[in-house]
Amino acid sequence: MTIDSALGSVTIEEAPTRVATWGWSTQDAVLALGVVPVAMPLNEYGGNDKGVLPWDAEQIEKLGGETPQLFSGSDTGEVPFEEFVEAAPDVILAPYSGLTQKDYATLSKIAPVVAYPDEAWSLPWQDQLTIVAKALGKTAKVKALLSAVDTKIANLAEANPVIAGKSFVYVSALEADKLNIFRASDPRVDLLTQLGMEVSPNVSDLDADPSAGSYFYQLSYENLRKIDADLIVGYFDNQAAVDSFLADPLVAAMPAIQERRFAPVVGESFVMSSSAPTVLSIPWMLDQYVPQLAGAATNVQ
Repeated sequence: MTIDSALGSVTIEEAPTRVATWGWSTQDAVLALGVVPVAMPLNEYGGNDKGVLPWDAEQIEKLGGETPQLFSGSDTGEVPFEEFVEAAPDVILAPYSGLTQKDYATLSKIAPVVAYPDEAWSLPWQDQLTIVAKALGKTAKVKALLSAVDTKIANLAEANPVIAGKSFVYVSALEADKLNIFRASDPRVDLLTQLGMEVSPNVSDLDADPSAGSYFYQLSYENLRKIDADLIVGYFDNQAAVDSFLADPLVAAMPAIQERRFAPVVGESFVMSSSAPTVLSIPWMLDQYVPQLAGAATNVQ
């Protein structure tokens, strides 16, 4: 199988038996296809006491596997090359990652590397699953996995019709006086559109540099009044972070906040599951996520 990427093409001669992953969520696709990686990123944020995300831990147990070697550097994006050497993989899967061309060249000396097809951090979860399945020689399993998640999404959308057609802006507040606005290409935004919601035209209207190549842009708090959407969706580590955000006078003055058209995603595991939605994380979190959106949508006049 030959797989092209933005960083180079790679040919995988036979089905890998020692799989290593890099990025936020590629291990989810690997595990969903029935393979336990020999190594994958450590997730201190949102993970259990071992640094494994809850839906991954459940799937590893289901497959009767053991916790893989866990790579450091997932929080900083710095690739731990020596740890990859130690893992001795047959293939390195990183289709949803921030690998640089230099990273790719160095990793390619260790094993064939499958990178992202276009831009870093912008691959929809469906395409991630398809690419990983090709690399593992398991394409026959993709259709059923996609269908199961699509059915889950469709059933929840049908059960919560109030969210249909509602416009939204997806945000995060990680710096003082600056709001991150996620572009339409981001997977967390794409998940909401799958539920029948619509990205507010305001997202592109406020984007000063659409060609910047990032999945988000920043808006200063002094410009928050320019945001126009039915719902404001945002993620926060904990309730204290939500309270701090809402306590800012410029945030509190936003019509969406005043009218309770605000749907925060709260808690590290839920932030991870919604920020990098996958074939495993979507079913894990969606039952809680959609009713929260519906609750906020009922306040849209």
